[in-house]
Amino acid sequence: MSPFEPDRPREPRPLDASLEALSRRLGLDEARSSARIFGQWDEIVGADMAAHVRPVRLSPEALVVSCDHPAWATQVRHLADAILDRVADEAGIDRPSGLEVRIAR
Repeated sequence: MSPFEPDRPREPRPLDASLEALSRRLGLDEARSSARIFGQWDEIVGADMAAHVRPVRLSPEALVVSCDHPAWATQVRHLADAILDRVADEAGIDRPSGLEVRIAR
């Protein structure tokens, strides 16, 4: 048997499972999670909030968001736990430890 052939027979595998395994090996899980959050932001926080608050960065330590007005920053801080829970649920990731709120200038 050649070094390129496994010792066990290969079974067909769904493409999404293969891509998921490859993403994990390449360390792309975080990038895929961020893409989900950025792409579904309106659905995660609602259209009203999404018009004033945008995600900036996601890491296991924190979700960083930018608000267009101090009043929205206050609202986001008040809803931080609910937002972080929704982000984790929607992206299928562990809940970020905190939420960092910035006001765009």
